[in-house]
Amino acid sequence: MSLSTSPQLIKGGLVVLAPDGATPRRLIALQYNPETLSRSYQVQGTGGEGGGERGMPFRLKGPAIESIKLDAEIDATDQLEFPDRHPATVRHGIAPQLAALEALVNPSAAQLMDIDAQAAGGTLEIIPAEAPLTLFIWSANRVAPVRVTELSITEEAFDARLNPTRAKVSLGLRVLSTDDLGYAHRGASIFLTHLRTREALAAQGGTATLQALGIDSLP
Repeated sequence: MSLSTSPQLIKGGLVVLAPDGATPRRLIALQYNPETLSRSYQVQGTGGEGGGERGMPFRLKGPAIESIKLDAEIDATDQLEFPDRHPATVRHGIAPQLAALEALVNPSAAQLMDIDAQAAGGTLEIIPAEAPLTLFIWSANRVAPVRVTELSITEEAFDARLNPTRAKVSLGLRVLSTDDLGYAHRGASIFLTHLRTREALAAQGGTATLQALGIDSLP
């Protein structure tokens, strides 16, 4: 038996649930974790563009709107070295992985046909197709419900049948909060857990002193 001191490498990815959050439909693990991940926050303060009204400059109307962007790579090289173990990759390259990502931003063909049937039947108010609930997972400390807001795919290499074998994917995600989901939805409880986890992490940070900031007391 050989022992390895290398830490187990976990992967970031997405979990696609039914719209009500009850049943997992698909797991999408990133083949290679991206080296960078950018996050931005739009603060929801009271008032106009300045972010606050006179007399209420510290009031927050709701959770900040968090946006996440990352770039990932998908490559079939390792799988094609062992074609007997990966027949689907031999037949289709990385097209199945790309199609799984595309399904996050498109209604299904069945949903579109159902909408057309409702229109043909004279339905006055047709409810738009409902997207699945998607979770972004980046370690146990970051599990958040998200909506895919941007998807860009650059296919870079192809096999003899023009199946893509290497691609770069850019993902834009918007974290869904209680403002988006309400409090009864399962996604809202996942968001609140995400928020509590961040609060617990913040509490573990060190505390600086006023002297470290170059002053002995506050004015």
